[in-house]
Amino acid sequence: MVEEKRGYLGIETGATHTAVLLVNAHLQPLTRFDLGPANLRLCSDTELTRLFQTIKQQTGEPVSIAAGMAGLRNDSDKQRVMKLARAVWPDVPFYATSDLETPLAAVGSVSRVSARVLLLSGTGSCAFGKSRDGKTAKFGGRGHILGDQGSACDIALAALRRIVYQHDLKAQFPPLGEAVLRALQLNDPDDLIPWTQEAEKHEIAQLAMTVFEEGHKGDALALEVIISAAGKLADMALHCAEQLVEKGSQVQFLLAGSVLLKQRAFATIVSRRLHQLWPQCRVIRLKKESVWGAVALAMEHSLEHPEQGGKAAVMSAPNRKEIVSLASLAHAPTELRNPKSMHLDTMPLADAIELMIEENALSVNAIRDQGEAIQWTVERIIEAFKAGGRLFYVGAGTSGRLGVLDASECPPTFRVSPDQVQGIIAGGRRAIWSAVEGAEDDYEGGGVTVKHRGLKSGDVLVGIAASGRTPFVWGALHEAKRLGAVTVMLAFNPGMEVKAKHLPDRMILVNTGPEVLTGSTRLKAGTATKVILNILTTLAMVHTGKVVSNLMVDMNPSNVKLRDRAVRMVREITGRHEAAVRLALERAQWVVKEAVKALSAV
Repeated sequence: MVEEKRGYLGIETGATHTAVLLVNAHLQPLTRFDLGPANLRLCSDTELTRLFQTIKQQTGEPVSIAAGMAGLRNDSDKQRVMKLARAVWPDVPFYATSDLETPLAAVGSVSRVSARVLLLSGTGSCAFGKSRDGKTAKFGGRGHILGDQGSACDIALAALRRIVYQHDLKAQFPPLGEAVLRALQLNDPDDLIPWTQEAEKHEIAQLAMTVFEEGHKGDALALEVIISAAGKLADMALHCAEQLVEKGSQVQFLLAGSVLLKQRAFATIVSRRLHQLWPQCRVIRLKKESVWGAVALAMEHSLEHPEQGGKAAVMSAPNRKEIVSLASLAHAPTELRNPKSMHLDTMPLADAIELMIEENALSVNAIRDQGEAIQWTVERIIEAFKAGGRLFYVGAGTSGRLGVLDASECPPTFRVSPDQVQGIIAGGRRAIWSAVEGAEDDYEGGGVTVKHRGLKSGDVLVGIAASGRTPFVWGALHEAKRLGAVTVMLAFNPGMEVKAKHLPDRMILVNTGPEVLTGSTRLKAGTATKVILNILTTLAMVHTGKVVSNLMVDMNPSNVKLRDRAVRMVREITGRHEAAVRLALERAQWVVKEAVKALSAV
């Protein structure tokens, strides 16, 4: 039986394994073991919970815990990890961070340098730095398709490309290629094609060992790959350092990862380049397992708040900035119980259908009270479109999906660029069809997303939140306002209070009343949202020349049904017979307005 509250627990998850280390107050190991790989981006909540439960079975209740998690990128990720950890260790302080912070923590604090930069090269690669004043910077680390320069994967893929290029160039398979075929048990150079299509990332990375082995033997092609990879790594570390401190400052570069730690000659090449380009630096190799850094962080955060066991520092939600308080939602119409549907579970089906139809009709009628605010918004969108600006919708869950839906229907309906109306949903693409834990609570994430999508002055951003409180949406509105865009909040909580400094340019606050199914805002609030978004884009397009009478003369006739509609529209506008209309449309490449213009000129 493991005794209660003993030691400090460090956890580090990675692409190949999870390291677990429990030490006592004197830093003497009590237990050390490995478990399977765990990347936060690839693990479900169930899998992470099972991992934590397995660790608890072997370590019990420590004084505090810190975990460096592969794939942890932002505060929403931290919140997700801490929520799951809290269910397993409800009374133990838990600090969650990226697996990039733990190697730096394993080295300990260094007061003589202005910044420290971790340069990691294993299966993947990246540089992560921290300045003395706490500023951080990250360079690379975006996977073997987009990045991971100088990693084992990158070395292997670069070698394969050079091998096949040399084979095509000289009609002779190079010695490095022979070594690769031997290592993979392949018979023909063409066998590399299906192998690269089917191989897992770690299998590709293992091929780097063959490249290093041939490089040690003096193979020119292998040496070319190795030297190039070393240069990429050094440049990555230098760029990271430049984001933290001025050139000439004292910087410590810490080499870590299996490639840099096991390939000493390779690490020496990297070190020499770092010294060459940043003379005021010290380059060291990570001597301790980085899981020791997780232990150090567990001790550090426990000591920060000994009276609370560190709980206040690490259990709090670091990124839940709320403009509209969670407590205020208790009085929001969408959260109240609908007296008409109190017996929904026993109501005859016909009556329930009638009730839902009536309630949805009421929600649409409720929009009329906000007609002035909606008109103001349409006018701003028209001004933006005429000046080359764009419309952005931002929301989470149903609200976000409805924004994406309305935006996606504009290009085929009005033949506009997908850039002109854009939908942004908290949690990104996956959230369109699947819930993403904690995404809507990421205030900073909303601002970062808007910035990365290129929103600027002259654009319009409409935030959509049934409750009116969604932090992701408020973060987007705040950043949009800072950038000079027009900002509008669409919500269904008319009584919500927002401080003046956070107010957008306009609020559309619709009272759709209680939902038939209490709190299910995909119902009445969702219906009203879709109607309002349809009004915004349709009337903005009407007033920017995309409609004649009530006809979609700028639609994209991309299928048989729409081409038939295009023929009928042109006939109605011009009065010409079908054969002439179809010929004009074909000559105009099915652009309705061009066909109308051509027929009108005849």
